[in-house]
Amino acid sequence: MRVLVTGGAGYIGSHTCLELLTAGHEVCVLDNLHNGYLRAIERVSSLTNRMIEFTDCDIRDGEALNSAFAKFAPESVIHFAGLKAIGESSIKPLMYYDVNVGGSIAVLAAMERAGCTNIVFSSSAAVYGDPEYLPYDEEHPTRPVNPYGRTKLMAEQIIHDWVKTTPGRRATALRYFNPIGAHVSGQIGECPRGVPNNLMPYIAQVASGRRAELNIWGNDYDTLDGTGLRDYIHVVDLALAHVAALERQGAGDTFEAINVGSGKGATVLEMVRAFEAASNKKIPYRTAKRRQGDIDKFWVGK
Repeated sequence: MRVLVTGGAGYIGSHTCLELLTAGHEVCVLDNLHNGYLRAIERVSSLTNRMIEFTDCDIRDGEALNSAFAKFAPESVIHFAGLKAIGESSIKPLMYYDVNVGGSIAVLAAMERAGCTNIVFSSSAAVYGDPEYLPYDEEHPTRPVNPYGRTKLMAEQIIHDWVKTTPGRRATALRYFNPIGAHVSGQIGECPRGVPNNLMPYIAQVASGRRAELNIWGNDYDTLDGTGLRDYIHVVDLALAHVAALERQGAGDTFEAINVGSGKGATVLEMVRAFEAASNKKIPYRTAKRRQGDIDKFWVGK
């Protein structure tokens, strides 16, 4: 299958490209390298001994999208490209709506012009909001509590409506929280630009001496140790889930939302202690006040 991957130079995207190539698919990556790296694509190509077409492209650029779709002629799209920091989304909501919602509309419009009918969308379990029960299942009400979650839910709804307008279209939205880890080769992994928004790369940068200490955002959550509890999933498992979702899409005119997670949660301090035990390094930290839009605890299940 010919698969166009938006955001394919990023953390999850690069791992997914590797698994797509390993499974025998052809891959084209569109990425503006805002939080991705060209060397990640080069390393994936080297690891698989397969070529990857790459276009430096902002997903809001309709003309660039048209050119890329016309050149590669994809049969399916996996759509990762977007902004993903919950705290930042509360500070810069217009930017998040512009990129995550406007960009998704632009991708769908390009697909429509090119006659491409299949999409797997990288969504988020943040669409659920404050839990009425745990674990979240796909029937849980969707009431996101921050702009990031709202942009993901809006994009899902738009994709759903797009699928229903024309026979033969298929879409899958994968809802998940916190990917961690790296490919076993060590050649690709999570390397965010600037200050990390995710826990594990921040811990790793403290352990390596790049940063003096970890900021733990809040210690008054309703959890065993007072720090937020999250669902962490290995990035390779998540990449394989995207490939599986692509390969199992059924008959046309279907939209399906599927949770992807470990089925259990871990607190920030539990993650810190586990890293210390594995690395034999002490991770200094300080506690700051909660970030706007954060929830006490959540994890996903069936």
